[in-house]
Amino acid sequence: MNPVHVTAPYRLFAAGDLAPWSLAVALVAGVGLGFLAVWLATRHFRRQARSQAAQLLEVGRREAAVEAQSTKQKAEEEIAARRAEANREFDRREIESEIKLREIRSHEESLALLDYQLEQKGERLARENAAISQARDAIRGLSKSLRKRLEGVAHMDAEEIHRTLREEVKLECQDELRALRHEILDRSEQDLHNEAKRILITAMQRLASKPNNDVTATVMALPSEEMKGRIIGREGRNIKSFEAATGVTLLIDESPQVVLISSFDPVRREVARIALDALVKDGRIHPATIEEFVKRAGEEVDLHAQQAGEDAVQRLGINGLHPEIIKRLGRLKYRFSYTQNVLDHSVEVGFLCSMLASETGLDPNVAKRAGLLHDLGKAIEGDYEGSHATIGADFVRRHGETPIVVNAIAAHHEEVKPETVYAGLVILADTVSAVRPGARAEAMASYIQRLDRLEKLALALPGVQQAYAIQAGREVRVVVNPQSVTDEQARELAKVLRQRIEGELQYPSSIKITVIRENRFTETAT
Repeated sequence: MNPVHVTAPYRLFAAGDLAPWSLAVALVAGVGLGFLAVWLATRHFRRQARSQAAQLLEVGRREAAVEAQSTKQKAEEEIAARRAEANREFDRREIESEIKLREIRSHEESLALLDYQLEQKGERLARENAAISQARDAIRGLSKSLRKRLEGVAHMDAEEIHRTLREEVKLECQDELRALRHEILDRSEQDLHNEAKRILITAMQRLASKPNNDVTATVMALPSEEMKGRIIGREGRNIKSFEAATGVTLLIDESPQVVLISSFDPVRREVARIALDALVKDGRIHPATIEEFVKRAGEEVDLHAQQAGEDAVQRLGINGLHPEIIKRLGRLKYRFSYTQNVLDHSVEVGFLCSMLASETGLDPNVAKRAGLLHDLGKAIEGDYEGSHATIGADFVRRHGETPIVVNAIAAHHEEVKPETVYAGLVILADTVSAVRPGARAEAMASYIQRLDRLEKLALALPGVQQAYAIQAGREVRVVVNPQSVTDEQARELAKVLRQRIEGELQYPSSIKITVIRENRFTETAT
């Protein structure tokens, strides 16, 4: 409101120009204008408030829609995750159910097969019983008829009657009795073979072993070429002293930073390796320090051998072994037979003997004790006469082992007669451990030489036309001249060849000899 219009009436009134009612009109007009201004301002503010409220409501609706959409998406994701998990659980249970159903079907088929086999056996037994009953009835009928016939002979006494009766019954029934006896024996032998195969397969499946590798030389790396000269020494005194102290041969050639330790005694080779490694690290190489380090290396190898023996005994769970036996047993760690580590082979034979004894109802502790110690003679050095089997048996006998274990060790190469079943178990387990795939190997040159020697031994025999070494040298097949060699001579020729192979060849496991004699008659029709 303009202040001029408000103050003007007061001036007029004061001057006496306007009447009093004019003042009232002016006041009413001023109040109306003020009310109108307030109402307009209020309406404007209300309109703005409504607009802001509408905007806030719109923002709220949008936020609520976004929140609802997010919540809905989370709920859908959670539902999808739970549905996927439920599907996976359903698939897993369905697979488990299918596997169980297959197992049940397999069991049902096995049971059905067993039922069928039992029915077949029952029918066969019923037929055999019926045949036996029929034969028994026939024999009884013959006996009655014979008695009647013999009763009519007045001049025969009782002894003659019995003798004649026995002879006639024997003649009548000997064919049937022979056939029945052969059938029973064949069936019993087949059952024994099947049970033996089952026991062997079960024991071999329970044992998993790794292939073995053998070396007769150890390659040792040197830090520099200059070290070769220090190892050789002035005028070769260092290398001569080292070879004399260790009993090995050091081969130093043109190979860069490499020296070769060669010896067929793995214990000496290991002592030499440890001693030479310590000398190279120490740097002082002369005869005095060589003897000192070789002595230390020998003590270290003895300690390792003792630990290896104790580990082997612990693996098999054997108690009460003499400490000297354990010490000798650990030295087998450094010995090999046709690339097979002898200690690993002994442990393996112990496990096999224990499994076979468990399958056959014998004491597994005695069996694995004999299996572990069967090659102990290979670790005994010195002037001992006899094979490693007899040496090992004598050694364990002097250290308190039982006669069963002693005989099993002495007889595992059948040089001594087996006295118990445990000796047979050791023989069998030793063979299985030696002939399993990956157990033993030999150099290609010696392998080819052995095959060639095997064929030449066979060809040197009279009457032999051809000889072939097959199955990696585990079998030799010999073809003889049928005009000059008879069947009996062929049988003797196989024995002679076996004796020559055993006496002149060194070979792992066994060699099968097959002699073939064949006549062929050919005609051509035109």
